[in-house]
Amino acid sequence: MTEIVKLKTGSRFEEHGSYSRLVAVDNLIFVSNTAGRNPRTKLIPEDLTEQTQQVLANIERALSAVGSCLEDVVSARVYVQFTKDIDTIMTAYGERMRGINPTLTMTCPPLGSTEYKVEIDVTAYRGASKVEVRDILLTDAQ
Repeated sequence: MTEIVKLKTGSRFEEHGSYSRLVAVDNLIFVSNTAGRNPRTKLIPEDLTEQTQQVLANIERALSAVGSCLEDVVSARVYVQFTKDIDTIMTAYGERMRGINPTLTMTCPPLGSTEYKVEIDVTAYRGASKVEVRDILLTDAQ
């Protein structure tokens, strides 16, 4: 029988918008668009690198609560508030996600507040980090 788990963090936004931070359908896990608010201090770092790292830490925390991890992420979508910040955010994202290498979509729509410089949502498959991966490099020479 299919198991569905819906995780909430207690955020007022989750209640107001009637959504879950994470929904797991068996081993397939969807994590909602996540901002860089520190759950303990309730603050969002001004620094782009710190904010990006906090977003990924928040996602990692949610995944951990359902027995998964950041290394199980198979797809990510990064939303950047200001185009001038793309390189800094991509560098911070790349440092943490190097070796995981999920698919990636990056876009620059307006976010819910200018305080948010970056938001990320991911799809993960529980256990993906434990299986052998076959890498293929597609080049013009092939």
